[in-house]
Amino acid sequence: MTLYLPHTTTSQITEALMSERLSVGGGAMNMVLTLVIVTDEADHYDAVRAATEAGREHPSRVVALIRRDPEAEPAIDAEIRRPGTSGPGEAVLLRLYGQLGEHADSVLTPLLVPDAPVVTWWPGVGPADPAADPVGRLAQRRITDALRARNPLGDLVERVSHYSPGDTDLTWTRLTPWRSLLASAMDQPSGWVTSARVTAESHYPSAELMAAWLTDRLEVPVERDVSNGPGLTEVRLTTDQGDIVISRVDGQVATLSRFGQPDQTVALARRNASGALAEELRRLDPDEIYESAAHHLGSLLSGSGARG
Repeated sequence: MTLYLPHTTTSQITEALMSERLSVGGGAMNMVLTLVIVTDEADHYDAVRAATEAGREHPSRVVALIRRDPEAEPAIDAEIRRPGTSGPGEAVLLRLYGQLGEHADSVLTPLLVPDAPVVTWWPGVGPADPAADPVGRLAQRRITDALRARNPLGDLVERVSHYSPGDTDLTWTRLTPWRSLLASAMDQPSGWVTSARVTAESHYPSAELMAAWLTDRLEVPVERDVSNGPGLTEVRLTTDQGDIVISRVDGQVATLSRFGQPDQTVALARRNASGALAEELRRLDPDEIYESAAHHLGSLLSGSGARG
C-alpha cells in the first residue's frame, strides 16, 4: 500500500510512518540502515528501483529527497510505501519545493531510523565534497557516481581532492569483478610484473582508477589506451615470464589469457546500479583501498593533467 501526503510536514510524515509501522508489526525495528537518495524527478524512478533491489539484501528505510522547482513556494509532497509494497523496507519519497531543497537535511533528520547508520547516495551528479554537503554530513558512508557527470574524469578528480573517510564512488565499485579476477590470476605463479596497460573507452573514470590502483599496488608504469568500449575492455599485465590479459569486448564475457595455459572464458558482465549499490551497503566502514587508489590517482593527474 502507498500513502500520499500532499503539502505535508515532517511531523505528519513521522506520525504516518509510526502508524504504518504499528499496522505491520514492527517495521523499522528490522531496518539495518537508512539509505538516503538525493536526486531529481528524472532520475528518481530508476534510483528507487535500484535501492529496492539492493534492499532485498540490506533491509533499509529508503528516503528519496527529490528536489523540484526551486522558485516555488516551500512545500513537501510525501509518498510512503509500506514494507512489502516494493521491498522489505519502508520507502519515503519526498518532493521538496522551493527553498526546502536547499535545507533537505532539516527535513531528513526526523525521518532517520534511530541508532541505525546512514548512507547517502547521489545517483546523478553529486557534490564535489560529499562530506561537506548538508545531507552528506549526516551519513557514515557517501556514495557518488562520477560516470553520470558531464565530465566524468574531471568530476572524479575534483571529488578525490576533497576525499573524506566514508566517501566512495560507483566508478570504483564497478571494478570489483576485474580486481578480483586479477588477484586470482596473480595468486598463481605468474612471474614479476614489469608494466601494465589498461584499455577502455575515452573519458571512462573507472579505467583511470584501475590504472591508479595497479600503479599503487604493483609500483610499475601503467599505460592507458583508448578503445571503442563498452566501458573497460582490457587489462594487460606484462611479466618477466609473459603476459596476463583479461579482455572483454562485449560487456558480458571476458577471456583470461595466461602464458603457457589455455584461455579461460569468464562471466564479467557490466554491473548495474543495484548490484554496485548492494556491494557498497555491505560495508559501513571507510574503504581504505579506494582511499589509497583515489589519492594515488589525484597525485598522478595533478602533475600530468587529466587523461582522455
